[in-house]
Parts: sequence; structure tokens; C-alpha cells
Amino acid sequence: MPFSSFQQAVLDWFDLHGRHDLPWQRPRTPYRVWISEVMLQQTRVATVIGYFERFMRRFPDLPDLAAADVDEILALWSGLGYYSRARNLHRTARIVAEHHAGELPADLAGLAALPGIGRSTAGAILSLGFERRAAILDGNVRRVLARHHGVEGWPGESKVEKGLWQLSEELTPSKRCADYNQAMMDLGAMVCTRGSPACEACPLAGTCIARRDGRQTELPGPRRAGPIPVRSTFMLLTVDPDKRVRLQKRPPAGIWAGLWAFPEFDGLEQIVAWCALHSIHSRRIEPLPPRRHTFSHFHLDYTPVVVHCDARRTGVEETAQGLWHSLGAEIGFGVPTPVRQLLNELEQLI
Repeated sequence: MPFSSFQQAVLDWFDLHGRHDLPWQRPRTPYRVWISEVMLQQTRVATVIGYFERFMRRFPDLPDLAAADVDEILALWSGLGYYSRARNLHRTARIVAEHHAGELPADLAGLAALPGIGRSTAGAILSLGFERRAAILDGNVRRVLARHHGVEGWPGESKVEKGLWQLSEELTPSKRCADYNQAMMDLGAMVCTRGSPACEACPLAGTCIARRDGRQTELPGPRRAGPIPVRSTFMLLTVDPDKRVRLQKRPPAGIWAGLWAFPEFDGLEQIVAWCALHSIHSRRIEPLPPRRHTFSHFHLDYTPVVVHCDARRTGVEETAQGLWHSLGAEIGFGVPTPVRQLLNELEQLI
């Protein structure tokens, strides 16, 4: 079956302008496609490249990933955010190693049943990794289809999403499916961008409804959102005379689940009481300037409080949930970005 004019335009553009030399394309295996697709969720290609290359050096195949400790995976993931993605990689690797002989399933239902693999990620693994026809609908593809076909509404709404999936299924060709899907992702990332689309360079400009009607900035429709809530906390940075700072492991659920971070409190009074309870004799308490970290659904305003303590730490020695980390030493475990930044800042201050 010959390509439609839409498919041919996309593929011709890809042959000349698409991305053909990304690390996960050399070689392009189901395992490497899976890791890259999960990393690329909510994250730009330029940011992912370094993380992907480091990850592949340590975990070159699925059995290596399945055998790893989750803390080592989280350490390599530190800075990418959305850490549930890393934990799901580990869970999926172990499931595949145990139930699928170490090979990712080569069917949509089998892939979508695994932790952290949704319909679009499964389609990417099938098409790019296994060279099988499968549609995708990541953020870039949503934007291209919504603008080209004039699809109204926020793509996160079930009715709108269903319509976009129908379009993606209809337009995905049987031949060169991997190239077509990569082309659609590249087109959204490089040309049909969110803020300032380069319509003059788009192979679909002549048939694009958004361009025809001058609605490039209106489509796809935005999510109706109220004000972003703000949470406040105080982080305790306990530093001993050996320039070690205490971290504790976060609970297995919630924000920064399973990562190592600083204990959090509602105020300075609670920090003083906690130090007394755990026999931490403070020589000086030094609040640092407050700062903000933004999650997808709220702002976290946090004030770091440095407590310089003496050598007596009998109440908070290393346990499974707490450790003392030497400032300047390699961080061999998962920490959130604000914690890594504070560790670097402390190294200069202490």
C-alpha cells in the first residue's frame, strides 16, 4: 500500500532533517528503546543523552538492571526527576527476568501490563525496538496532530485523547513505521514546538488547520488549572566536626519516595526539640536563605537549617533509614535535586 500524502511528507522530511544519530539508535534494541522512552517522559532529549549513556555503561542489558540494587539505579537517575520512573524500571526488569526469560514482550498487551509502560511507550518499544506497526501518542505527537487536524480541547481529557489516538492509529503506516514514529516525535520537538512553531519549515504546513486559521498558539487546548498550591518546610542539615551531614531515607511512597534527603520539620522549634531528643549537641544553628522547588502539581518552599554539632551523635548513628555522608564524597545513592544542590552548597560553606 502506498503512503498517504501526510505519511510521505513526514517521511521525506525525516530523511532529510530527522534525528538519526541519538545514542539509543546505536544500536536500536527493545531494551535501549525502553530505557530511552522512559527517560524521555517529561524530559528533553538534550538532558536525557548524558543520563542514558551513563545508565547504559552501568546496565548494558536487562539482566544487569534486574540484578541491581534500586539505590544504585536511583543514584544514576538523580536529577532526572519523576523518580517513580526509575523504580518502575527496576520492577519491570525483575518481572521480565523472572517471567519472560529476560526479554521484553513483543506485543502491546504484554508490554502495557508492565509497571511504568503505558500505551504510547509500548507502541514506541514495538515500533522502534521490534520494527512492528504500532501507533504512539506522546506529547510531541499530540501537538502535531492537534494542530494539523484542528482538534479542540485539552489532550488530557478522555474524549480528546480518544480522538487523537484514533488519528494516530489511522495515520501510522504499515511500512517504515519506526521511521514514521521517530519522525512525528522529531517534528513535534524540532518544528511544531509548544511556544514558537517554525511553520515555514514544517512539511505539513500546507494542510495544517492551525496554521490556516492562525491558531498555532491556541492548539492544542490548555488544561484548565487553578493556582498552584504551595507547601512549606524546614530541612535539617546536621553537620558534625568531621564534615559529615546526616541524611535519612524517605518513605516508600509519596514525594521523593525511597530517596535519601534531609529530615523535614514545620519550624525551628521542632528542629531544636529533635536535636535534644537524639543527643545532638549543637554548637551553632544557621538558617540559610529560603528557596523554592517546583513539582508538577505544587511549589515546595523550604528553608535549610544548618546545625553544627559536636562529635556526640549517639542517638542518630547509621541505620537502615539514616546515614552520615562525608561532604565532597561521591554520592552513591539516590538524592533529589534540591538535596544534591544543598550538599554542594554545604561543601563550600563548611
